[in-house]
Amino acid sequence: MNVVPLRPALAAAPALVHFMGRLTALQPDAHFDVEDENGQAWRCRRAASCLLRPAVGDTVLLSGPDRHRVYLIAVLEQTDASVSRIDAPGAVSIESAGDLRLHSGGQLQMKAAQWKLQADSGHCRVDDLHFTGQALDATVGRLRLVGRVFESVADRIVQMARSALRVVDETEQVRVGHLDCEASGTARLHARHTVVTANDLVKVDAAQIHMG
Repeated sequence: MNVVPLRPALAAAPALVHFMGRLTALQPDAHFDVEDENGQAWRCRRAASCLLRPAVGDTVLLSGPDRHRVYLIAVLEQTDASVSRIDAPGAVSIESAGDLRLHSGGQLQMKAAQWKLQADSGHCRVDDLHFTGQALDATVGRLRLVGRVFESVADRIVQMARSALRVVDETEQVRVGHLDCEASGTARLHARHTVVTANDLVKVDAAQIHMG
């Protein structure tokens, strides 16, 4: 008696590829050459989930449905573990519902063509800061500086304000080549002792002069 199968025979499933190998070369078209334990060469692309940039000599893990669709899915061991590079072909966004911290035992470097920072509030503490730039523009509602020593060196200083107040507890000294003070209203100079001296000329000119 012949038995007729109710379902057609399933085609043989292709052999899955999954093995460890050594990366031998990086191709300019973003492909990698990997050599397996038997010395056979494989060419593959890096999986999107593998953010660590592979380097020649690294031990990597390859996986795929068949030989023509094999991906480098992970870097298992690095030849040079002192440097690790996170690499992505496009834009990268790191998001967290909670806190996000970056910690480095050495230097923390940031380099970009344009840098933007936005936050509702911030706190910055730097023991020693050195800033070098071509231009700095700042717009703030209130600015307060508290320090022990304040020094500024510039070719030209321009200050404009509706009102200004400066209080100096001890000595204030001004050394200039020429001094020009002008007030549209009243100019008042008062001290317990006032001394006005000149090497050549002292001139007082007004419609009325009251002395004493």
